Amino acid sequence: MNKIISKEHFSENVVKLEVEAPLIARSRKAGHFVIVRVGEKGERVPLTIAGADIQKGTITLVIQAVGKSSKKICSLNVGDYITDLVGPLGQATHIEKVGTVVCAGGGVGVAPLLPIVEAFHKAGNRVIVILAARTKELVILEKQMKENADEVIIMTDDGSYGEKGLVTNGIEKVIAREKVDLCVTIGPAIMMKFVSALTKKYDIPTVASLNTIMVDGTGMCGACRISVGGKTRFVCVDGPEFDAHQVDFDELLMRLNAYKGIENK
Repeated sequence: MNKIISKEHFSENVVKLEVEAPLIARSRKAGHFVIVRVGEKGERVPLTIAGADIQKGTITLVIQAVGKSSKKICSLNVGDYITDLVGPLGQATHIEKVGTVVCAGGGVGVAPLLPIVEAFHKAGNRVIVILAARTKELVILEKQMKENADEVIIMTDDGSYGEKGLVTNGIEKVIAREKVDLCVTIGPAIMMKFVSALTKKYDIPTVASLNTIMVDGTGMCGACRISVGGKTRFVCVDGPEFDAHQVDFDELLMRLNAYKGIENK
């Protein structure tokens, strides 16, 4: 069992938990995720690791309350315990010095983007972060991103904070002024689809994290199978990150929609 050390509400439905997990904290890398289970009969929930503190022996998880299981996790408080926590799982982000890296995050996807931003910046890259949200209240981790990036651009749908527009507007603004060597995007599937279409037009290598489709997290259930370059891949064991220009996003969106009814129960 893993104890919750701190809890913070980013918004009404988004919670940050700091959890005791010294072994995972020491071995995790950017891009890794864990499986969380609350209660002996609880559902296995895959969550990307948003950060780790080796000295404290903790990892950070950011959860959006969507379905029954995620709401149960979000309801936990400081001093409570997570029944099971397994990880790190998945393939770590490939980090190297490539030049200028644009990291585009939308919604809760900003959380797993943070360790990737940190890693690329430590590797000597110029890192430009674009945070996208519907409103000012839904922008998360702005301070932490500014501490680990060369520049942070904020886009909101309603213009209540930063610049009015979509994440793609922010990316295109950067492309227009300087050479971009790599783009990393994490967020809603529809957002990543349009980011991929934009960067493909400019021939910019792009990595997308497809963690939202994972269910079991170990490759056994097959629910996260997707098509990448015409071949079937499993997000939990082969990813969660893939060449965005090779991902069949229409198939991904169709498969995600299949779970909508279950999530709302």
